[in-house]
Amino acid sequence: MKFKIHRDHFSNGLQQVLNVVGSKASMPILSNVLIEADGETLSLTTTNLDLGICARIKANVEEAGAITLPVKRLATIIKELPNSDVKVEASANNQVKIASGGSLFKIMGISRDEFPALPEFADDRSFTIEQSNLASMLKSVSYAQSSDETRYMLNGVYFTFSEPEDSDGSGKLSLVATDGRRLAKIDHDMEVGEGLSGSLILPAKTVSELTRLLDKGENLKIAFNDRRVAFQIHTKDEAEGFVGDILLVSKVVEGNYPNYQQVIPKETHQRIKVERELFLQSIHRAALVATDKSNSVKIQISNNLMELSASSPDFGESHESLAIDYSGPDLQVAFNPAFLMDPLKALSKDEIFFELKDEVSPGVFKTLESFLCVIMPVRYT
Repeated sequence: MKFKIHRDHFSNGLQQVLNVVGSKASMPILSNVLIEADGETLSLTTTNLDLGICARIKANVEEAGAITLPVKRLATIIKELPNSDVKVEASANNQVKIASGGSLFKIMGISRDEFPALPEFADDRSFTIEQSNLASMLKSVSYAQSSDETRYMLNGVYFTFSEPEDSDGSGKLSLVATDGRRLAKIDHDMEVGEGLSGSLILPAKTVSELTRLLDKGENLKIAFNDRRVAFQIHTKDEAEGFVGDILLVSKVVEGNYPNYQQVIPKETHQRIKVERELFLQSIHRAALVATDKSNSVKIQISNNLMELSASSPDFGESHESLAIDYSGPDLQVAFNPAFLMDPLKALSKDEIFFELKDEVSPGVFKTLESFLCVIMPVRYT
């Protein structure tokens, strides 16, 4: 194998695949990146067996071939090279020479034969969606994932692809995340062919990687089966040297997601329109005196007025007031302030609806674009 490549293109490509490799790989080969050179393309692949990624970048290949090298050390070396022109050559004994300007490195690799191949997918269940739409959806719900490893079924985002309910309708993708104390859900109309409906739980690590990658182009292809899911991310960033697609392949969380529908209130008696940024800032200020022991913000609603307050023995009290359009009965309820702020930070729409029933029932954030977030109240102290 022998090729020439632009340093920044090589560095950018390695950065895309670096995060998959853990600090304690179960096998030495899993600490390596598989480098495959062919034609005018360099393919870079890493995997931890649960999650794998392949990025293709531009290169001037003089001799086709493949080798695996320690990815973290390699990424550091490439980033620090003095010249933009980099020459890479692999010998028969798996030693690789990297030359740039006055710098020369010789690194021992491992044969590609030991590297686990990424699984291939049939096209029998696949969907296409704009990257920006999926990125916005993931941002709208992913904060509600559980981090409790004993509740592994909730350690991810639940994807549901639904067929049209009638012949004139369109299909739908729904994303849901919950940790048992709050639940976020968002829907998006999309083409779902007959017999292609299905669901999967995408692990939190994959959610994080996918979110990071979703700015490389316009479209994204999703294919999945009962055990794995693949995201083919169409790229268009010539400046970073990407060609073709970035492929992300992940195991799914096996098992049945809880029936989240029963958590969503069937009715909420009072609906209040709030300005998202103003509400977020008021909650943030009110929560400045909250502590781990008294971590709640009380919301009091009366005629055209919303009051937010918090208190703790250690710091004292806070009070915020907002003018609202409201003429219903007085209400008082308390919430964990972080649970209120997370959806407000994730959304981009200015107009938000906050629905309440009483002091022991969940609060619900909604938008006009098929988003909702259910938040359980806390006892105010």
